[in-house]
Amino acid sequence: MSHTSDFPTHWVLTLSCPDRPGIVHAVAGLLAEHGGNITESQQFGDPDSGLFFMRVQVTSTATRTDLVTAIEALAPRFDLRWHLDVAGRPVRTLVMVSTAAHCLNDLAFRQRSEGLPIDLVAAVSNHTVLEPMADFYGVPFHHVPVTKDTKAQAEARLLALVEELDVELVVLARYMQILSDDLCRRLEGKVINIHHSFLPSFKGARPYAQAHARGVKLIGATAHYVTGDLDEGPIIEQDVERVDHSRAVEDLVALGQDVERRALARAVRWHAEHRVLLDGRRTIVFR
Repeated sequence: MSHTSDFPTHWVLTLSCPDRPGIVHAVAGLLAEHGGNITESQQFGDPDSGLFFMRVQVTSTATRTDLVTAIEALAPRFDLRWHLDVAGRPVRTLVMVSTAAHCLNDLAFRQRSEGLPIDLVAAVSNHTVLEPMADFYGVPFHHVPVTKDTKAQAEARLLALVEELDVELVVLARYMQILSDDLCRRLEGKVINIHHSFLPSFKGARPYAQAHARGVKLIGATAHYVTGDLDEGPIIEQDVERVDHSRAVEDLVALGQDVERRALARAVRWHAEHRVLLDGRRTIVFR
């Protein structure tokens, strides 16, 4: 028996599956059968992986239960991997920081003033420097010190917070600690990092000093999903700034921080809007 609500809900459906004819027709038909009006639709077939990716926004008076039941019935026919959510719902987000303030400040400001669809439920830091900033934005602050001997306990505390707060996304906003392989596996596809260089160049310590020493003409930042391979997770967004020989290391750092916050904000927004789909070691981003 089909049920409807009094007012339409704006849904976002994402899916991936082996590429073959008839996928778009079947999905569009299913949505039409449930009174759906498609407001946005994007598709991509990857000739390298043989996978098909799709993102659809649709308004419908059908209930979530009816939509889920219909999609579950269709999924085996195409071997679908799919996700359904309310479009624009703020994603419960935990931000991890150390002492650099620019990324935390930018995300919190955008959430408050620019409609970034996240709900900052916690800030976790191995220092206390940014606690006043978190307090200013009304974000609960958790000081979780990390040493070589306490790393396991610190990560256990992080996982406990993720569970307690029903966290959907973890953002490493210049968190200067390396997550363990086990933690990366447990949070796979749910952790975004901002790396302060244009990967894969200049990994590791002091990337701007490395870039300056090589006389680069472009500096950049890379937002990517975190995996057990350091700074090699699937890339979501990159941004660059042109520089020349007159710039000192300090200039590159200042410019780089601006690039970092821009790239991270776009990556977080696209993830929260369900515009990023994983395709092996890379991403499909429906902007």
